[in-house]
Amino acid sequence: MHRFILEFRGSVVTSDAGLLAYRELDDALGLTPAVGKLLTDARTGKNGRHAFVDMFRQSVFGRLAGYEDVNDALRLRRDSAMRWILGGKAAKGSGASPSQMRRFETNRLAKPENLATLTDLSGHWIDQVAKRRPRDRVVLDMDSSVSPTHGDHESSVWNGHFGCICYCPLFVFNQHGDLERCGLRPGNVHSADGWAAVLKPVVARYRGTAASISFRGDAAFAQPNM
Repeated sequence: MHRFILEFRGSVVTSDAGLLAYRELDDALGLTPAVGKLLTDARTGKNGRHAFVDMFRQSVFGRLAGYEDVNDALRLRRDSAMRWILGGKAAKGSGASPSQMRRFETNRLAKPENLATLTDLSGHWIDQVAKRRPRDRVVLDMDSSVSPTHGDHESSVWNGHFGCICYCPLFVFNQHGDLERCGLRPGNVHSADGWAAVLKPVVARYRGTAASISFRGDAAFAQPNM
């Protein structure tokens, strides 16, 4: 007589296997590996810490999978797919804990030098992709948006149009839907406020490489100085 033992092994199964294809694309284009060279890691000591680029991957791929809160790291750090995606020490152990990710995002990434790098990062990645995709005509689309806030946050104020306390970030996309650059602004500014700081670096990056640059925006951007 044969005996069977049934066990639930959900802990070794992942629901985020689709992320593996994104990691393959990441490797082919060299997106997150470049981040390790661009961001500044001010930490000292090497005992048991995760590499900066691995924690950055955990932050990006976690949100790509729909996990918006760093508290989700408690489960994701042991997820089999996520550990393979992160690489480094996580591949044979586990990813960063919620407290480690919280320090990484709110302290280390918030350093002025890293914030400047993150501001330019979208453009850097787009240029990496452009090496494999011919670049001819570029169409830039600028628009403002709303980012509701909860609690007391600096520069978040009531906006009568959106009917909430919020920020009003400014975004520039290209015709492929790629985010070129963005800027965080208080919630009570004009739709086109601060356009130059967001748009001009993008135009400067494309000069000399694009056959033509076109711009489109709503009525708020119909200004003589623009």
